[in-house]
Formats: sequence, structure tokens, C-alpha cells
Amino acid sequence: MKHIKLVLLLAMGTLVSACAGTNTTSRNAPFEAEGLPFAEQSQPFAATEQVGANNTDVRVENITIRVPRSLKVSEGNGYLPSTDIVWRGDPIGDRHAQIGAIFNDAMKKGTQSLEGATPVYLDIEVTRFHALTERARYSTGGVHNINFILSLRHAVTNAPLGEPRRVRADLTAFGGRQALEAEARGQTQKVRITNMLAEAIRQELTTPEGFQNPKLGLIQAMNQL
Repeated sequence: MKHIKLVLLLAMGTLVSACAGTNTTSRNAPFEAEGLPFAEQSQPFAATEQVGANNTDVRVENITIRVPRSLKVSEGNGYLPSTDIVWRGDPIGDRHAQIGAIFNDAMKKGTQSLEGATPVYLDIEVTRFHALTERARYSTGGVHNINFILSLRHAVTNAPLGEPRRVRADLTAFGGRQALEAEARGQTQKVRITNMLAEAIRQELTTPEGFQNPKLGLIQAMNQL
């Protein structure tokens, strides 16, 4: 598998070089950096209790974020480290806690406008957070590849509202001059990823089809190898 990645990466580098240019109090509860993994699930979201004709009749009373310590972190400076967490948008430190803080901010932002009749608890488990290394950010760019599992529970009965749902939320990652220009406008990796995750959870909770992950090409596919 690593050999396949290397071959694809070399091909990508050739192509790039050829065309380079350049809400409540409970919502503020701290996230959990660790947690037991959810059971494997493959079913789409299907509510066991009706929460509105289009799954929009909810208000989020509490958010729990889990970033299991079993997720492996890479501080290597290759183009596509084969690991679970790659993050350079904060100083070197506890990457699990940093990712948890990003998700906490994003989930609060994405749900703060929901004022439905059904109070719910939102549980999030991060399964992958693959942003860019320094080398990729200042050369080729790539894809921010983020995966998580969301679960909803009724805030009064604690009954699950459907099965846990796996979500892939990918975002084009700027590289080279585009990355520098975006950062100068305040559009840092953290800002862009936070906004994307906020929109992803908003769509998951307010539209029947949920968040539709964009198709971003070869690097996106390589991130899943």
C-alpha cells in the first residue's frame, strides 16, 4: 500500500511541477479528548424517534467531542504521512486536544441557530483529521481529510435518535502562494476547517440527505489508502 502511495505521489508531483503557479451553558462543556470507540456502523441515519419532517426540528442542548488517544499522530514533514492525525495549525503540543477544540468550536457554531422543539445531545467521535504538513502546504497543497461519527440522543429520555452516522468532510487545502494569500486574509487552516465542519454538521441535522462530501480528485482518494 505504501508503494502504491509513493507511485501516485510521484505522479502527482510531476503533474504539479508541470502546471505550477501559484447555546446554552451546557454547550460550553469541555470536550473529552478520549472515549470508547463507537461500535462499527454502516447504516445511514434513520431516526428511531420522529424529530421533524426534514430532521430539522431539533435544538442541541449539549455537545460531547471524543478524540481517542488511539488515533496516531505524525509530526513528520512528508507529503502524505500514513497516520490518523496531521495538524500544523497550532504550535507543537497535544494534537488530540487541539483537534478536540476545533471540533468543539465548529459544532457549536454549526448548531447554534437550530431552535427546534426536540432537545438533543450531540455526540461526536473523531476518527481521522488529516490536514497538511509544512512541505505540502508551502508547495503542492492538497486536501484536508476529516472523518467523524455523529450520534444524536434525546435530551430528556436519552434514547438514541437513529444509528450513529459516519461523516466524511473534505476540503481543498491551499498550497504555495494561494495558502499565503489566504492566511493574510485571515483564512487560516483552522478558520477554513472550522467553517467547513460547522456547515457539515448544520447540513447533517437540517437536510434529509445530510452533508454531501465534495469530489476533490486524486489526493482525496489517496488519503483513504
